[in-house]
Amino acid sequence: MSLNFSPLFQPYTLNNGIVIKNRLVVAPMTHYGSHADGSISDEERAFLRGRAADFGLFITAATLVSPEGKTFHGQPYAFDEAHLPSLRETAQIIQAQGAKAVLQIHHGGLKAMTADKIAPSAQDDVRELTAQEMDALMARYAYAAKLAIAAGFDGVEIHGANGYLIQQFVSRQSNRRTDQWGELTAFPLAVIAAVQAEKQAAQRDDFIVGYRFSPEEAGDNGLTMADTFALIDALVQQPLQYLHVSLWDFYKHARRGADTSKTRMELIHQRIGGKLPLIGVGCLLSGEQVLAAYATGWAEFVAVGKAVMMNPNFATLLQQGNAAQIETALDPNRADHYRLPDYLWQQQLRGLAYLPPLKDAAGWQPLDI
Repeated sequence: MSLNFSPLFQPYTLNNGIVIKNRLVVAPMTHYGSHADGSISDEERAFLRGRAADFGLFITAATLVSPEGKTFHGQPYAFDEAHLPSLRETAQIIQAQGAKAVLQIHHGGLKAMTADKIAPSAQDDVRELTAQEMDALMARYAYAAKLAIAAGFDGVEIHGANGYLIQQFVSRQSNRRTDQWGELTAFPLAVIAAVQAEKQAAQRDDFIVGYRFSPEEAGDNGLTMADTFALIDALVQQPLQYLHVSLWDFYKHARRGADTSKTRMELIHQRIGGKLPLIGVGCLLSGEQVLAAYATGWAEFVAVGKAVMMNPNFATLLQQGNAAQIETALDPNRADHYRLPDYLWQQQLRGLAYLPPLKDAAGWQPLDI
């Protein structure tokens, strides 16, 4: 029996009046495809081609707001006016496919690959940020938003997830400060305020500002669901357009700090209480899985990343009723079909990338790599 995917193609109006044409979102994907100077490459252009088609929102790869925060090979940049041409082209490629283009703005903090690693508190080879550097960092996030506006993006997503700089301030595991920035929500709220100031200066009420977060961490002092509830309570009071949870598994249950018989998605959606729409995500590879996730009612939007890596026309297949054609594992003999940047493809062949297993000639079984 064929499934009805029409619920996924219903529009949604954000609180600033912007209409998102459907409930499907391309999650931010680390593509390792930009040039060493952060500019767009031919590999990145090929990767973007078609992947935004028939999606409502397309959120870009984590884009760097300050040089010392670089975290990935091939990471795109947004901290200098020289980056405007590449940012403008990226936005145009996405928008030409009919999706809203959202620039994710990012700093790696203690996870950066640079020599001068900075974080809320010192540890190992990482030094503690000074008060002056805190002000400079907030200005960096604001300037990235200013560049996004100038480049024609429809919005920005503040990357507060996955253990990067902003999350490091939210977690007692990495934030042991005793000054004003020791308050766990202080830095993310300050970044939001700085970004909002640029939005207001540009008189762009239609500009979308979202915030992404991870709900829990391992470790005795790591984030708990109780910590995340406190963050959510603060975030829903901000002039944001959406929240976006980062999860590897849409159905993963809470570990601590909440009812562990319930999923994180359900608990987060309940806590938000309809004050902002939520983007859910978590290893949803097939059309059936995406539809089932949306049907839970735990998210207003559903994001896919790995599925779009493997299916450059994922949303189009759903919309045209061809969900059976969606692939859920990579075929090593079809590199041209996927159009992945070479570095990402080689990482996958070596078993180091974050995509599902390759399929062998016999079918969809993992290769021994």
